[in-house]
Amino acid sequence: MELTILGATGGTGRELVRQALERGHTVRPVSRRPREGGVTADVRDPEAIALALRGAEVVLSGLGIANGEAPGVLTAGARSAAESGARIVWLAALGTGPSAPVAGALTRALLGTMMRKELPDRVAATELVLDAGGTVFHAGPLTNGPLSVARRTLALPDVPRRLFPAGVSRATVAAAMLDEAESAAFKGQPVAVLG
Repeated sequence: MELTILGATGGTGRELVRQALERGHTVRPVSRRPREGGVTADVRDPEAIALALRGAEVVLSGLGIANGEAPGVLTAGARSAAESGARIVWLAALGTGPSAPVAGALTRALLGTMMRKELPDRVAATELVLDAGGTVFHAGPLTNGPLSVARRTLALPDVPRRLFPAGVSRATVAAAMLDEAESAAFKGQPVAVLG
């Protein structure tokens, strides 16, 4: 399968690329500043990103908001992915958008304070992806730990309630997203990945 990966040089994007290649997929990495090959395209440049996504079968997103960057990158990426007509597998923060009730009041309050400027961008991107029939993976705080063999992808109502969401490794999130790219088991749904 050919997979197009947005944000391919970021922490989660690198894991998506590495694991996709290990699984035997063809990968088209897309990044603003590719380090090792790939396609150079900024999601905020509609012409460049449309060209980068042309003919994409499945788009996986490891996009994030860099420190000091103005919000809007996630919405721009989601809009471009939706317009490409590809199937979308998107990463979002647990406690944003449809996962807000699952995360609990404390997490919502913390995210509302810590992500005040970027929260609308995160919510809008999630809505665009879901409206396009994509799958949105909500994950707790990301770590650089190893792949969890106990990874689970759950519908949001099935997520265990906690005071604060458990951390999950980027490797685990990438594996769950790739599972979805291969199976489309949760197409059109918001889900959570636990490890």
